[in-house]
Amino acid sequence: MFAMFKTLHSVDTEYSADSVEWCAQDDQHAEYFACGTYQLVQLEEGEGEDDETTKKRPRKGRVYLYHFETGSGELERLQCIETAAILDMKWLPAWSSDSGPLLATANALGEVEIYELLADEKQLQKRTCLALAEAPLALALDWQRDGDAVQLVVSDSKGNISHLRYTEQGELSVVDTWNAHEFEAWTCAFDRWTPQLVYSGGDDCLLLARDLRTEQRVWTNRAHQAGVTCLLSHPQHEHHLLTGSYDEQLRLFDTRAMKRTLAEVNLGGGIWRLKPHPKRLDVILAACMYTNFSVVQLDLKDSALTLLGTYEEHSSICYGADWHPNLSEDDGLTHMATCSFYDHKMCVSSVHLGCVKSD
Repeated sequence: MFAMFKTLHSVDTEYSADSVEWCAQDDQHAEYFACGTYQLVQLEEGEGEDDETTKKRPRKGRVYLYHFETGSGELERLQCIETAAILDMKWLPAWSSDSGPLLATANALGEVEIYELLADEKQLQKRTCLALAEAPLALALDWQRDGDAVQLVVSDSKGNISHLRYTEQGELSVVDTWNAHEFEAWTCAFDRWTPQLVYSGGDDCLLLARDLRTEQRVWTNRAHQAGVTCLLSHPQHEHHLLTGSYDEQLRLFDTRAMKRTLAEVNLGGGIWRLKPHPKRLDVILAACMYTNFSVVQLDLKDSALTLLGTYEEHSSICYGADWHPNLSEDDGLTHMATCSFYDHKMCVSSVHLGCVKSD
């Protein structure tokens, strides 16, 4: 079992890049992906890092829209949107065949913005924006479809989690907000099998579960030795939750028995993002901040997490990573996009997944 990488494109994003998301909602839009950036405004002459004005200086960003043609391997930048610094983004499904997929972003003004992808124009168009109460930075977001609406959860730098609702009419509103963590709430996610269950992880080293129906905490997990930075409720295996942390461990839990882990592997550098491949769901792409991007296989039969390969093209903090939605089953060829911070680099690469067993 192995993963081999080949860099096809290396792009200078100008601002520091920290988020990349492929549009995997349907085959029609599978060639599109977005990249988000985060840049502190430069100091004025005479200002120091400890100045109050410096601490409050704005963070600016951009949302880039790209088109990648798998056949020819051509990459085209379609759009650049100036905005507040982006910390996370997720594609939401289109409401109907007459509308395009939606891109939700979390930014440094404590806002959630939603854009629609207009395929004919090959552009993103802003649909709405909601400012979270007392949230200096919106840090992470997740979503799920709920009948005629989309439910979202957003974490922020005050340790809060906000539950939002976005309707087909374009109305974005707050359903509930609660203080979950003592410090930054780095991540949040819905359980893919129990939609009323929300997980969150924070800089206080806690992993929490909350039931949206009762508005009560279900359990608290203290297994992490540093801040909990990313979560993945596995889309194929009920009750299985993967976590990443600044302590460099990728952990697998059974949510019915949270007192111990099923498996752990040290990936190095702190783990910021986890992405299962859309076609091979047990193959997971991990952004390991201070080392590389790693591809890991989950094997539930043996309760094992196995490193298949590492992509080491980036020389700065590895934050953003995502798979192309498609995979050639004949030769295991797929593609991924990755991005890193201070070197403001975004790469598109081919990945050959060889002899990867599947449950």
